[in-house]
Amino acid sequence: MFEPELEGMGREELEQLQLERLQSTLTRVSRNVPFYRKKFDELGLDPYDFTSLDDVRELPLTTRQDLRDNAPYGLFAVPLREVVRLQTSSGFSGGTTVFGYTLSDIRKWSKLTARVLAAGGAGKEDVVHVAHSYGLSTMAFGMHYGTETLGATVVPVSSGNARRQVGIILDYRATALACIPSYALFLADLMDEMGVNRNALPLRWGMFGGEVWSEDTRRTIQERLNITATDNYGVSEVMGPGVAGECLERRGMHVQEDHFLAEIIDPQTLQPVPAGQVGELVLTTLTREALPMIRFRTGDLTRLIPDPCPCGRTFTRMERIQGRSDDMLIIQGINIYPERIKAILAETHHVQPNHLIVVDRHGGLDTARLLVEADMVEPDQIKTQQRFIDLTRQQLAMELGLVFDVQLVERQTIAELEAGEGRVVDRRNP
Repeated sequence: MFEPELEGMGREELEQLQLERLQSTLTRVSRNVPFYRKKFDELGLDPYDFTSLDDVRELPLTTRQDLRDNAPYGLFAVPLREVVRLQTSSGFSGGTTVFGYTLSDIRKWSKLTARVLAAGGAGKEDVVHVAHSYGLSTMAFGMHYGTETLGATVVPVSSGNARRQVGIILDYRATALACIPSYALFLADLMDEMGVNRNALPLRWGMFGGEVWSEDTRRTIQERLNITATDNYGVSEVMGPGVAGECLERRGMHVQEDHFLAEIIDPQTLQPVPAGQVGELVLTTLTREALPMIRFRTGDLTRLIPDPCPCGRTFTRMERIQGRSDDMLIIQGINIYPERIKAILAETHHVQPNHLIVVDRHGGLDTARLLVEADMVEPDQIKTQQRFIDLTRQQLAMELGLVFDVQLVERQTIAELEAGEGRVVDRRNP
């Protein structure tokens, strides 16, 4: 589904298209979104004065806190009656965020995720096993829409019940797997336990995103599942999956530049970094109707690769995500903020106990433990302590969508484990 007239357009033609779409977006948000109108007025900006893509640096940055402060619908650029879908990100910090889509937004989203699937090798003849969690998160629905738009067959399995997943892959003859990379490794371990012959697997392609992973992890997945694995990138605030994806050259992810304007800034100074250097990815939506984002700070660290790709696509590429510029953790593809865990403990138990989050990886799957000092619970009261553990685990799972192993430990345990600042020990290697 390579669209040479779009994905292969010349740089001059592409930049003219981006400028026209940027001008249209700025005009729309200045009229319909009070938050941006106020920002533009404070900075003395007039959307009609923007005559170059370089002028985007004059625009204000948008943060996740801005979305929370204006939730649920304060940043929408269309009336709610025109919104056909509402979703949210996986996990949040200090409040909720809502992402809206018009019917046109859904159609564009579907087209862009179809592009990513096609770039990664999938075609109309493929059966795509979607093992992302269906729900308010955008990952599963984005890959689902893209598969249908591509004309391939989608199997909307969602996550969980791994043995059943393996059975469905074999029975339905799935040829492509879409999930987070650590879950692919987990399925590979399970297949070994079940005695599944990897050479008999119908899988040919793997489209993985939602967490940081390395070339070593790619090689391991490819060897163990006998597939070609590609990386893809999305961020719910600007759309979801489909923002960027690798082609079969696997030399970086092509940013869908006809729909998104990408910048790299220094997360400390907020100024652009020299070309080719690593910094924080900032995205501006060029075609989104319901929730346009102007210079959204993703918090993801990467660099842009302007060199042409042998595949023929001319869109600039971005390297795989190297880390975060903030304290957000991605565990099993879910965004987790340490401050939110602290708040949940305080809201649930009306105390702020000393605690530590320990993230590890076992059998290819992320695990999360929450260690809490035991002396904040009545000593030697086993039932009271168990109620504390059960209630904490329940609240974390309900609010964050992730099951933690909650343990009460002595103060010395946390002191010995904690390294540096913060309340997190992350033992994973990408």
